Amino acid sequence: MDIAYWTLADPLALFYAYAGTLKLLRDPERLRPMMAWVDRVPRPAPRALGAAELFGAAGLLLPPLTGTAGWLAPAAASGLLLLQLGAIPVHLTGGDRRIGLNLALLAVAAGCLALSL
Repeated sequence: MDIAYWTLADPLALFYAYAGTLKLLRDPERLRPMMAWVDRVPRPAPRALGAAELFGAAGLLLPPLTGTAGWLAPAAASGLLLLQLGAIPVHLTGGDRRIGLNLALLAVAAGCLALSL
């Protein structure tokens, strides 16, 4: 089960660490080409989402690596799952029908959650 968890959690954490860092460091104008939804949300929202993504990535990796606070890994996976459940309607209501990545992230987060329980 450990191999299965790490096979899912590592790339998921890497993706969220990258995406979260972009949202934290870049202005909305520089995010717009890859994230069209930034114009439809309040200005602090991308930064808050970026912070949540970074915390989620850390929560997927650090507790299993350190062997402490084991409840944080399923909490992080749940948070990332909820994040995607919120992202899908944002994409669909904004005319952006490309939700394939969101569905894949949702499935991988669900897998991480199931394997971390």
